[in-house]
Amino acid sequence: MNSYQYIAKDKAGQTINGRIQAASEIEVADILHKKELVVVSVEIAKTIAAKSKVSDKKVKLEDLVIFSRQLATMIDAGIPLVNALGILAEQIENEGLRIIINDVRQNIEAGTSLSDALAKHPIVFSELFVNMTRAGEASGMLNDILDRLATFMEKQAALNRKIISSLVYPAVVVSMAILITAVLLLKVVPTFKGIFDSLGGTLPLPTQVLIFISDLLRKYFLYTLIFMGVSIYLFRKYIKTEKGGYQFDQLALKLPVFGPLLRKLAVAKFSRTFSTLVKSGVSVLSALEIVSKTSGNKVVEESVINCSKSVRNGELISKPLAKSGVFPPMVTRMINVGEQTGQLEKMLSKIADFYDDQVDAATSALTSMIEPLVIAFLGIVIGGIVISLFLPIFKISQLMAH
Repeated sequence: MNSYQYIAKDKAGQTINGRIQAASEIEVADILHKKELVVVSVEIAKTIAAKSKVSDKKVKLEDLVIFSRQLATMIDAGIPLVNALGILAEQIENEGLRIIINDVRQNIEAGTSLSDALAKHPIVFSELFVNMTRAGEASGMLNDILDRLATFMEKQAALNRKIISSLVYPAVVVSMAILITAVLLLKVVPTFKGIFDSLGGTLPLPTQVLIFISDLLRKYFLYTLIFMGVSIYLFRKYIKTEKGGYQFDQLALKLPVFGPLLRKLAVAKFSRTFSTLVKSGVSVLSALEIVSKTSGNKVVEESVINCSKSVRNGELISKPLAKSGVFPPMVTRMINVGEQTGQLEKMLSKIADFYDDQVDAATSALTSMIEPLVIAFLGIVIGGIVISLFLPIFKISQLMAH
């Protein structure tokens, strides 16, 4: 016996979706015909599950925001969950998400809860998403929880966009500078070298150094590319290990310019996620465990895990966070006030709003600072190459004038 997913239409023309245990597709068709239904399609349910695994990586955060918001609206309007998921599956443009939602709906029809059905797609639905949904099911406030999830993801997406947009311009300019420098060293300098060789004489020291670098780069260009590729591969492999990832994240937080920005970003993410979980009814210990896994930084993750252990032993959240040295004193003191007054979620939300603004200001300042540095780099490197190339010509001109 296999589980078959079918789509059929009744006498009124309404589309009906469901799952049937049968020996073959023919048997499924016979069962549906006896129910006076017109068969549209029949396929083995496990095929859909297999497709969903392939499609998990194709879902964007924006699609999840829309899905959460629409599902919350439909549940609030009194539409049954299975029907709401069926409606959404029909109108979702992202094929990957559509397949996943169909699979979630089928699991619910088979008796699985929404949170457990979502948990079968961990790449798309994070532990945060699943646990908040589970809290919503337990409290009977699923529509409110889904709406909060959508708001949370929107703020996270907005924060990510700010970071990316602030770094796009410097990245493009630096890339162009590297490309122009490479063209000058590999193509332009060798041409001038031929001219200088035909003229004879001793070249100025800057020109000699430039020609030496050009010859070296041309001779070992392929080896340089291979070395860089292997180095990047080994580096990425190392930082994926527990020790390597921790050391890299620790170093990143200590960087002169980017370190403070990364720390503010980590605090903003921690506060926003923790606040959303607590507000949704998730227990503090479960919330800390989820926050540690979604922090994106091994140092922050370790601090939160240690905090969770201390809270389990009866300590307040603020004390172990203060001991970690990762979180600024203002943050730990506000959390302490929230714990003392019973307004932890409110304090965390205020911290998140404050650090969102701090991240925005820091990225703007970083962009303003990087721009003149990049321009200075372009002027020094490219200008230095051009001057080195023209020094012999100036020297020849002076000799001819005398």
